[in-house]
Amino acid sequence: MSPDLSVLLANARVVSIPMRVKFRGILHREALLLSGPAGWGEFAPFPEYSDAEAVPWLASALEASWEGYPDPVRSSVPVNGTVPAVPVSEVEAVLARFGNVSAVKVKVAEAGQSPQEDLARVAEVRRLLPDAGIRVDANEGWDVSTAVDTLTALAGAGLEYAEQPVAGIAGLRAVRTELRRRGVPVLIAADESVRKESDPLKVAREDAADLIVVKAAPLGGVRRALEIVAQAGLPAVVSSAIDTSVGIRTGVALAAALPELPYACGLGTLSLMAGDVTGDSLVPDGGALAVRDVPVSGELLERFAASPERTRWWLDRLERVHGLPAERPQG
Repeated sequence: MSPDLSVLLANARVVSIPMRVKFRGILHREALLLSGPAGWGEFAPFPEYSDAEAVPWLASALEASWEGYPDPVRSSVPVNGTVPAVPVSEVEAVLARFGNVSAVKVKVAEAGQSPQEDLARVAEVRRLLPDAGIRVDANEGWDVSTAVDTLTALAGAGLEYAEQPVAGIAGLRAVRTELRRRGVPVLIAADESVRKESDPLKVAREDAADLIVVKAAPLGGVRRALEIVAQAGLPAVVSSAIDTSVGIRTGVALAAALPELPYACGLGTLSLMAGDVTGDSLVPDGGALAVRDVPVSGELLERFAASPERTRWWLDRLERVHGLPAERPQG
């Protein structure tokens, strides 16, 4: 049962963390943090998400702060570096912030950029890290034809997989089918087609992806995400949504509880942020994150406190979302 709204409002703090580089078009990442008997939880659906889309994000924050996480089966999880859609000249500096990683996710299909810029960015990552696993993430930015042609060109870089190259399950299936027909060995990973679908298992039933990317918050928490992975029957990659250490802790809890973890996780994104809510940030050491709790700093909550206007916006959002039914996705 969800705690009373008055209790949540009394234990909520809103922060605005500056980004080192623009990511998803934002220069500051806002988050509402909830303190509860089990610790801290993070409620941070992106501002453009509807209240209905934000419902599972609140469920995840409440699981973290009021229930706690399931027992882990591993003590650390491997993570990948992340290269935003930056110019080639900036790639080396971005990678340097992640330290020693075995895999890198490269953002592609940025609005206003060309496939040639994507090819150059991936080529630079491969030049700098010849032995790393490289995966690309288009965030639904291509159409089917562009996706097929660009991924065919990128195949020479030895991609681990391409994440959500186009929108929709039908689009994913079309890209995957055509790549197979051409003999292009690029696996397709579904992200938005899992977390934004009313039925997160449809992508598996429709044979539209080779693996799924799972984020605990948009799926309703760690336990619900574990259920979805088990039912999908596909390999899973755990990722984050650009979180503070509190949100990263939730992703780590999911990755630590999965029976199998075949790919490095997208949980090293704190390196893209110029601040945090703890003095002991959950950042990779030797390409891995330890499974541990995060001590939240009152001083940092004050330093990065959102403006009164933005704080009010988030508290109003919390109130609206709390009043919506907590519908479980199908599956």
